[in-house]
Amino acid sequence: MSERLVTLEISRIEAAHLSGLVTQFLELLQSSDDARPTDDPAIARLVPDAYTDDPHAAREFRDVTQTDLITRRIDDAGIVLSTLGGIVLVPAGTPLDDPRFTELVSITIDADESRAWLRTLAAIRLVLASRLGIETEDDHDEDDTRFGIYDWLGYRLDGLVRAVTED
Repeated sequence: MSERLVTLEISRIEAAHLSGLVTQFLELLQSSDDARPTDDPAIARLVPDAYTDDPHAAREFRDVTQTDLITRRIDDAGIVLSTLGGIVLVPAGTPLDDPRFTELVSITIDADESRAWLRTLAAIRLVLASRLGIETEDDHDEDDTRFGIYDWLGYRLDGLVRAVTED
């Protein structure tokens, strides 16, 4: 049986924005590699407490697992950037009405890359949710433009989940 490949269609401008988001996410992870998760609520959401009723056990578990979790997220983000790297972006200074911005490009990813994409997009959404103050569905305002990137990532994540799980 051959390995399943997934092909994503994305506009060049979306690819550029996604590359920027993943790069910022990677920088956040690298800057927090040795930090306590409580120092940044976004990192804390990426490294949640395993024992919510026992702070001491939660801290011990986090001390043992945090570095590994952050390292795996860094590796995943690197895979996403690598797969996006093959896309030729529109040169700087190109007018925004240039049709190359909306041109669709295809990105083909294998099963391992798909999992890295899924984990990375979900993690970036968690970071954005933390920054936007989204704790529950009621905290999300569809009419508030600040939630646009969060929603777009959700759309892309949903499409990728469907593609990966399709029979």
